[in-house]
Amino acid sequence: MHPETHLALHHARAAELRAEADGHRLAAEAKQPYDLRTRLGWTLIEVGLRLATPRPALNP
Repeated sequence: MHPETHLALHHARAAELRAEADGHRLAAEAKQPYDLRTRLGWTLIEVGLRLATPRPALNP
């Protein structure tokens, strides 16, 4: 393959990869509020399970 052709293909592929990375980055930024809601939901579930689980009796 001619070096200039190889370089042109390399630049085209690099541009595609950058565009794909930008797309993933934008998707991750848009998803952040759901991450907070998910963490809050799991925290509430954990608290609920702790409240629902009977405590062991203390032996005096």
